[in-house]
Amino acid sequence: MHRPPQQSSILSELSDGAYSSVPDSAVSSWVEGQSSFSGWLAVGSLILVTTICIAAGAGKVLNILFPAWSLIVGIFLYLRHPILYNGYIWWIWFLVALVRRLSDFKGGYTDSSPILLSPYLVSFISIITVFKRLSKTREDESIPFILPIFATFYGLLIGLLSKSSFEVFRGFLDWAAPLLVAFHLFVNWRLYPHYRRNTQQVFLWGMLIMSVYAVMQFLELPEWDLLWLKETGMESATGAAEEGGVRVWGTMHSPEPFAAVLAGGLLVLLSCTGGAGIPVSVVGYLAILVCRVRSGWIGWAAGLLSFFGSLKITSQIRLLTIGGILVACVLPLMAMPDFADKIGTRLDTLGNLENDGSAGGRQDAFNAEIGKALVSFIGEGLGRDSMDNTILAMLLYIGWIGTLPYMTGLILAVVRMFQTPTSSKDLFATVARGVVMSTIVRIPVNGPHLGPSGAMMWSFLALALAAERYRIYEANLRLAEEVDYLAQLESEEKDRYLDTYLN
Repeated sequence: MHRPPQQSSILSELSDGAYSSVPDSAVSSWVEGQSSFSGWLAVGSLILVTTICIAAGAGKVLNILFPAWSLIVGIFLYLRHPILYNGYIWWIWFLVALVRRLSDFKGGYTDSSPILLSPYLVSFISIITVFKRLSKTREDESIPFILPIFATFYGLLIGLLSKSSFEVFRGFLDWAAPLLVAFHLFVNWRLYPHYRRNTQQVFLWGMLIMSVYAVMQFLELPEWDLLWLKETGMESATGAAEEGGVRVWGTMHSPEPFAAVLAGGLLVLLSCTGGAGIPVSVVGYLAILVCRVRSGWIGWAAGLLSFFGSLKITSQIRLLTIGGILVACVLPLMAMPDFADKIGTRLDTLGNLENDGSAGGRQDAFNAEIGKALVSFIGEGLGRDSMDNTILAMLLYIGWIGTLPYMTGLILAVVRMFQTPTSSKDLFATVARGVVMSTIVRIPVNGPHLGPSGAMMWSFLALALAAERYRIYEANLRLAEEVDYLAQLESEEKDRYLDTYLN
């Protein structure tokens, strides 16, 4: 008789990402049994400490305490609550910039606030998985993630030889953090159903909070946002600081990554069951419109088009119905004077890019650097990324030596993602492909592989591939059960035959 593994054994297997000796039912039972009280208690402690420090005006203390406490909580969740760890990373990405602004408002502005390191520190915990599974790359089929990780560490090494350490490590964090988390999610594919449910819940609530805040920010900019805008000199990126004059950046640090997360999040909401996704989507679409980032709008449209045609007719009808409801709700809001002028002006520029200043500036920058980039074999090393064109930035920073493996890994992963059809029962896996495409189409205009935008691209790419492996695993499991059943029937037939013959 099979004896289920002890909890300590399962924990060891889970932390190593190797599940071959752990039955699927045992994995699920262990995850469900880790109910999350101690995990939520740890997260609650971070929320409590943050709230107390902000209320007390202890911003300087929080500058050190928040990243340190975030890291400790992240390590605990990584070791004991792997599903909560996934959601925790997203929440830190969603809210860390707002925490920084509130801390600065109450406790005094801090240039290069250490609070902003928190999502990178929490993400870098996943490097434990990389070290544990690096020797099993072939078994895990993880080469599409290993190649970009190698390219990123190469860029770190080259940068340390020619630039200041702070600048290099700042750029390295932006490049590497999304990759490490994606590797962790992919090799833990046996947990995919739990990751799927957790990600849907996180984005449902996250989109609600981020979108409501963005609309409020558009109507009346809070004092802490005004302070941050003044101190950082971000008017050139966000617009004038009067009411309705900014391209809102919500709970994040600038409009571009905020729009990338909104675009992907709106697609994720399409996979959510129940009625809560529709009202949240209404606010979400209004938020991405007032954000006024064209690459976000284009990314959302590209993501939707990339999977809509592959859906069954019933799913297409469902999404069209939801779309009709959303249009009926959003259009009256857009017609209000507070929204109509600003959004309409930005929409007009989509058909008039030749007279658009930002598009022209990107083209001029590309023309100025393309010659140097094409002959950049070694690269200059990672640093603070200031290039709009991703390929151009890669060639300049990591050269052909780094760019070829990075892009090879990305292309391999995307091709694999589209090679096999998803299950008709798993809309999330289909939507995950759309999220990936919503970021990839932005490669010519900004850096979708960095920071929160990079987290969207690489994490959902990992989840889409994990869904594929889990679907194949389930199919093989069902086949094995059928073979066992047929073998059992054959054995029973033989027994009946022998009984009849002998008697």
